[in-house]
Amino acid sequence: MSFEKLDIKKELEKKKTQIRRGVLELCILSIISQEEVYPSDIIRKLKEFELIVVEGTLYPLLTRLKNAGLLHYTWRESKAGPPRKYYHITETGTEFLTGLLSTWNQLVLAVDQSTKAFTKSKSKRTK
Repeated sequence: MSFEKLDIKKELEKKKTQIRRGVLELCILSIISQEEVYPSDIIRKLKEFELIVVEGTLYPLLTRLKNAGLLHYTWRESKAGPPRKYYHITETGTEFLTGLLSTWNQLVLAVDQSTKAFTKSKSKRTK
């Protein structure tokens, strides 16, 4: 039986993508909770935060969040083309986001605590 050596760079990229997808909903709801936004504004902000996303990923997620009652949109006339959908968070969406943020903060704390020993031992070895 033959085992191939793990391609660490490739596996890290896969994990990074999985983690980003996992927090994407939280980030999108957080962005929309700050102000009413157009999807291209969401994409721009996610790129600024290095959480790169493409329209093909964003639109189905926005539709799912809207269908769940977490978002709503309004149509606005555009100076450069057809009317645009602008999304805003609903009261239910705000409650859901609050719960997600609480869960996220607990998770960050747990991960930080569970990896602290490795981080400390690694920094001692590199000195």
